[in-house]
Parts: sequence; structure tokens; C-alpha cells
Amino acid sequence: MIFASDLDQTLIYSQPLERAEELGSRIVLAELIDGKPRSYMSSSSYQQLQALMTELTFVPVTTRTMQQYWRIHVISQMLKPKYAVTSNGGNIMIDGQPDPDWQASMVGRVNETSVHVEDVRALMAQVLHPEWVINSTYCDEFFFSHIVQRDKMPLQEVSDMSAELQKMGWNTSIQGRKVYIVPQAVNKRDAVAHVKQLLGEDKVAASGDSLLDQVLLDFADYAIAPRHGELFRQQQLNPTGSYRFTEESGIFATDEILTYVQAVNQEHKIRFEIKETS
Repeated sequence: MIFASDLDQTLIYSQPLERAEELGSRIVLAELIDGKPRSYMSSSSYQQLQALMTELTFVPVTTRTMQQYWRIHVISQMLKPKYAVTSNGGNIMIDGQPDPDWQASMVGRVNETSVHVEDVRALMAQVLHPEWVINSTYCDEFFFSHIVQRDKMPLQEVSDMSAELQKMGWNTSIQGRKVYIVPQAVNKRDAVAHVKQLLGEDKVAASGDSLLDQVLLDFADYAIAPRHGELFRQQQLNPTGSYRFTEESGIFATDEILTYVQAVNQEHKIRFEIKETS
């Protein structure tokens, strides 16, 4: 079985210094930026995930760039999964190196299914203004990430822009202070499906908190989302009953996610053993 999981706000979490000190040994440092703590992981989650990796294939799946993924030392350098999906599916890393064949195939798919990036820039320029956009980055030559002031963001204008971008083959996702604009061909589902095919695995368990994770959760055989984030808020507004959510929210929701994955993996192994002996 593969366990494909989003990272930020699913496995790792930023914490104010006071909260991190209060939690103490209940959390472990996951990431440093310029020598300063950036994100953490539940200590029990780290131990659970470490144990799970002896039983299944853990694949981190993140919208982060390759460089940003490497900053998460608790995953990239301590747990060291063989496969990792970065750039929202634009890159698949194998033993820490990007797969050039996958990169080339993604560039081809984007060119076939989405309008050119300069046309997207032109549309964004009409809506994204310095009054509320703090920083904009074109990430790994695949998608845009904007850091914004949410309280100043013109919601109707952004909604109209998103609708127009969708017609152009690009999706918009708003996560906290970030607005992602991503070609529809660049998605977490297709990248994980490719890894699944490479490994010859038959089942996937997945977790994630944002709308960019939705296609991955829909693809998976078993899926669970934390009780916070973009996906949870959407389901509160328009309940579909399609998703399993944790009881806990925040950093300790990960404990529930991993307990669930452990249970379905065990159930899958038992079913496989019964099938093999029958």
C-alpha cells in the first residue's frame, strides 16, 4: 500500500513560539528557515510514521517547490522516503532527485491543456495589486504562488478571475495567506498514480487539507482529511458526505490520520493474506 500525504497543515504545522514551548516534548522540530523554527510535527506522529514506513510506502505530496521540500528535514533527511511528489505534482523526486522523464511529460501536458503562462500573467495583472499582494513567485516553472493580505483581498474580483482562469485551464486555491494558481494538468493525483504504477501497488491511502488535495483524496482507496483547512470549510458550507475527517483539529489531527492509515493497511494485509491462502 502507498500512503500519499500532503505536508503543510496535514503532517507538519507552524506554531507560535509560545505554543511550541508550551507543547515541549509533544512536538518535534520539522523545519528551519535561516536557523529559526518554521514548522513542527507531533512527536507521536513522527514515531507512528516511522513505524508505518516499515509496512508501506510513504510518499510525501506537497505544493512546495523541490527546494522548499528539502527544508523539511524531519521528512526529507530523517525519514528519507524514496519517492516524493513536489510542485503540486509537477515533479516526482526519486532518492532525492527529480525524475526528468516525468518533468518532460508534465511540460507537454501543460502545453496541450492550458493557455500560455504569459496570458495568465496578463489576467492576474488586472486583479492582483500591491495593495494586498505581498509577494508573487513562479514556482519550479509550473505554477504561481502569491502571499497576500487576506483582509484586503477583493473577494469578488478574485472569484471572477478564478472563473476565467478555469476556462483557460488553470485552477485557483486560496490557503490562508497564499493564493495558488496552477495548471489543471499539474495535480497531485496524476503524480501519485504514476508512482503507484511504478511500484505495482494496488491500494492508496491519502490525506490532505486543501482543495488542491481533493483530486488525490478522490483518487485514493482510503482517504482522511484533518478537521481544519480549505477542504473542511468547503464541506461545512456544502456538505457532500464524501470525506472522512478527524475529530481533532490542528497539529494532533495527524495522530488520528496515521492511526487510520495503520488500521486500513492492516485490514488490507489481512484481506490479501486470506485471498492468497484461499
